[in-house]
Amino acid sequence: LLFQILGAVILGFGIWILADKTSFIAVLQMSSPTLKTGAYILIGVGALTMLMGFLGCLGAVNEIRCLLGLYFTCLMVILVTQVAVGLVIYFQKETLKEELARIVGNLIEDYDPSDDNEKNLQDAWDYVQSQIACCGWTGPKDWEDNEILINQSMTAYPCSCANSSKGLEADSGFCNLDVPVNGTATYTDWPVYEQGCMDGVEKWLKDNLGVILGICTGVAVIELLGMILSISLCKNIHSEDYTKVPKS
Repeated sequence: LLFQILGAVILGFGIWILADKTSFIAVLQMSSPTLKTGAYILIGVGALTMLMGFLGCLGAVNEIRCLLGLYFTCLMVILVTQVAVGLVIYFQKETLKEELARIVGNLIEDYDPSDDNEKNLQDAWDYVQSQIACCGWTGPKDWEDNEILINQSMTAYPCSCANSSKGLEADSGFCNLDVPVNGTATYTDWPVYEQGCMDGVEKWLKDNLGVILGICTGVAVIELLGMILSISLCKNIHSEDYTKVPKS
């Protein structure tokens, strides 16, 4: 039952990644095919885990060695895969950070409120900036690469970056400066958050690192317990003694 619940959680997480349209996950999912592929893998792993939980129960109740052996093997494969993915993320974190910077950089550079084809992606990024209270990836200076703002001599700024402490409400699209400076401006004149979203995301990860590690450790422990119990049951199941079968 625990593994069926675990499988349902993994399956649900994968579906959430594909369905989410209003968070940083949505920005990555719509910008990078890698995350979308990862979501499909999570859905597959979740469905497989649920199936393995059912087969494990069936094998334990009916004392079927092959089902218990299959259950053990699949759990071991899933656990090894999880460890491998964790190691890849840890050792490739700088590469991942560069990929994130590239994705967000392209999004900011091409941001256009009138482009309906990219509206979902741009709305997701606006949501990220307003919720994390950040602007740009490394900072508001990133928005100086936006073609629309360049054409307006920086006398406008992204509304979702608006600093709420200055009495401004976050929105989408671009907002005009109240007092343009000689017809031109820079990002330092904008009433926006100074923190970049990279720092905000890293801060969120650090604040929630204990919860993330706790969940990962709990999942690994449950899988190890399942492997130990399945192999123990498998060893304790005695083979049928066919010599006792009456001969015709």
